[in-house]
Amino acid sequence: MRPERRCRGVRIVLATLLVLLPVLASAAPRSAALLAGGRAACRAIAAQVDAVPGDGPLLLRSYDPVAPGEPSADEPALVTVAFGYDNALSVLALTACERPRQARRIALALRAAAMGEARLRNAYRAGPVEGEGVPLPNGWWDAAQGRWVEDAHQMGTATGNVAWTALAMLAMAARDDDPLWRAAAVRLAEWALAHTGDARGDGGFTGGVHGFDAAPQRLTWKSTEHNVDLAAVFGLLARGADAERWRTHADQARRFVAAQWDAAQGRFRVGTQADGITPNESTSGLDAQLWPLLLADAPAEWWRALAFAERMHGVRGGFDFNADRDGIWSEGTAQAILVYRRAGRSREARIAYAELPPVRSASGYLDATDRPSITTGLAIGPDSTTDDFRYYRRPHLGATAWLVLAARRFNPFTLREG
Repeated sequence: MRPERRCRGVRIVLATLLVLLPVLASAAPRSAALLAGGRAACRAIAAQVDAVPGDGPLLLRSYDPVAPGEPSADEPALVTVAFGYDNALSVLALTACERPRQARRIALALRAAAMGEARLRNAYRAGPVEGEGVPLPNGWWDAAQGRWVEDAHQMGTATGNVAWTALAMLAMAARDDDPLWRAAAVRLAEWALAHTGDARGDGGFTGGVHGFDAAPQRLTWKSTEHNVDLAAVFGLLARGADAERWRTHADQARRFVAAQWDAAQGRFRVGTQADGITPNESTSGLDAQLWPLLLADAPAEWWRALAFAERMHGVRGGFDFNADRDGIWSEGTAQAILVYRRAGRSREARIAYAELPPVRSASGYLDATDRPSITTGLAIGPDSTTDDFRYYRRPHLGATAWLVLAARRFNPFTLREG
């Protein structure tokens, strides 16, 4: 090639790159934006802890209030509720972003709940916990009925919520030599073994308990997600005392997860029907596709579920909870960001981050969704007559905590970065 042609070719390539660079930059935002978002999310959660003076135990409110007219604005069950799952996530997020004092305050409240009651509740009342007492149940005054009201789901015990609280206890145990942290995790794990272990079908563990102590209802369906959670908890417990026993239970949960793998479609089923045997084919859950990939020993074949999630749950560059793709589910999109980063797919992680709804609240929390509300295809409880479990456009602690984990590349099932 003649020198002048080579130079002209170089100039053309450079000119083309100059034209394309702004396009490429807009299609894949810089990693710095994700990292900054994670730092802001960490500060937001820590600030909510610091807003309560002292070093005593507390639980954070799961949702910020919203303006009148917003969906769920008049939902009293969400005003003061502190879901255990959201608070356990916050312990993990604050641990990941090196805020041990704030993490400990939330963890102390969760530990009191785990050790002080016959079973852990799905939710408690947000705020400081007096002394060494158990957090108060969430509730509200219903003027129309003239009485104090509590929610049956919030008073129930979901297996997954038990597992996530155990993960928070184990995260504290890894950084604090107080033996009560592991003791609390063991107590939670023992509850799951005693009340949810099930030999039907592919074995594994059932959904937990719904309702009040006077008439609790056993949830006999099984969830892929719950069994992933327990596989992680039992696996971490196997690093300490009674290792062989805990490995046996980890294998029990993991075998159920493996049985939900549909190789033909490259995806996980969400679990079973109420008989504990029949596969639930009625819906697809994003967490059921993503969370198995975070297990330490996830087979390479399971990573096909990420492509299924992109195809069936993808909304622009983000993700919806189920396959109707009616909006961005912020929590699940942050989960996908973490999975992408573990897979070395940083460009997709940055694009997914760009699809998260902008922060609108003074607290700095992410909205749970970018739409007024989105469906999940799931029911709140056994008495529900429709798939009434929805996410609303409210600033959400859980979604904010997942963003921290994603930005820090902190795997909640191994309690390690990377």
